[in-house]
Amino acid sequence: MPFHQPESVRYYTFDLFAEEAVTHAVFTRVGGVSKDQWASLNVGLTVGDDPVCVAENRLLSFQAVNRSIETLSDSWLVHGSDVFIYDSPRPSDQPFPPKADIILTDNPEVTLFMRYADCAPILFFDPVKWVIGLAHSGWMGTIKKVGKVAVEAMQARFGCHPNKILAAIGPTIGPDQYEVGVDIVEAVKSAFGQAAKRLLPRINHAIHFDLWEGNRMVLEQAGVGQIELSSICTADNTQDWYSHRASQGKTGRFGVLLALNK
Repeated sequence: MPFHQPESVRYYTFDLFAEEAVTHAVFTRVGGVSKDQWASLNVGLTVGDDPVCVAENRLLSFQAVNRSIETLSDSWLVHGSDVFIYDSPRPSDQPFPPKADIILTDNPEVTLFMRYADCAPILFFDPVKWVIGLAHSGWMGTIKKVGKVAVEAMQARFGCHPNKILAAIGPTIGPDQYEVGVDIVEAVKSAFGQAAKRLLPRINHAIHFDLWEGNRMVLEQAGVGQIELSSICTADNTQDWYSHRASQGKTGRFGVLLALNK
């Protein structure tokens, strides 16, 4: 996952997409204008930061990869598995984006954009049908198998074949840092059956949840052809990433951008 810093903004890209006709970036928290717990490239509007700073950070992010901010097409994340398909960019005068944790498009004029702070970013690209998608998968999204839902939506709407789809899982809280309670343990067992043992390691006498492996497993079971996992823990690397868990909720959101090249 190479590191890039063309100006002040710093971001990472996946090797899996390096030769593909897509523009993508997993932005770190470095290179923005926000202060205090939001320092510095916070792109989340719902975490208490100054909206003027957030707007500037979003503009800086898009400029870093030469995408027009007018093409920004995002969603209101609700930890669900609903899908929204962008046939055209979201109108700039629309006050709220659609509620969805999966967004898809086949339009190069659309730039998909989501915000994260421990949950797993999942990026999709079908180089045959020329379709892209972004998904947001925390513990709830993982047990709801958001990755599989996204693949099925790509099949249903665009005729994608799972084994042609490329998928990448970005920085998220790692298993060493993600201790969970009984409610999540039982939910994981219910969703994954016998395979849940692999996702619930016991570390220092506590049970943890492996979001990396959980989302990789969901994609693999959905038949995705190639999967790249960043294996970067947000909670272990707060100099680069916002982490809700590590910061006790007082933090910003890093952005992930994905677009088809024109």
